[in-house]
Amino acid sequence: MNPRLTAFGHQLIEVHVWLRGRLEDLRDDVDAYFAGDGPLPRDLRAHCLSFCSALTRHHTGEDRVAFPEIAEEFPELRPVITQLKTDHNRIDWILGALDKLLAGLPDEPDQAARTRVIAELEGLSAIMETHFTYEEKKLLTVLNGLDVPGWRAERPDFLLVDED
Repeated sequence: MNPRLTAFGHQLIEVHVWLRGRLEDLRDDVDAYFAGDGPLPRDLRAHCLSFCSALTRHHTGEDRVAFPEIAEEFPELRPVITQLKTDHNRIDWILGALDKLLAGLPDEPDQAARTRVIAELEGLSAIMETHFTYEEKKLLTVLNGLDVPGWRAERPDFLLVDED
């Protein structure tokens, strides 16, 4: 088997690790803001938009590229793909709610805003973790075994990370 092919599932794990780290960075910035020594609200929102766009790119790439390929090759995994797509929609909704909360933050932190933002971040973290774990458990071996010439030629969006 081609070593490049073997890596697709492992590349997915690397992307998930990277996304978890970006969420942790955002959470650290939010905590610093509410402690009074962090970035301004507009900077928090920019950080959030960067993270959100990376996560959205990953999920959109899965929905448009990976999942159709997997469903074609492994029809028995279609219910898994349906669940993963449902998770993507839930995550997208949470990202939108988080963006709205960060866009409305006052220059001076307050407890009510903190409670709302932290609740959204905790919800996002929980669903991301269960989603990533489920996806890795169900698709790692499948991804490692797929032979998709286009993926060998150019790394698909769902396997990309941004340079830090």
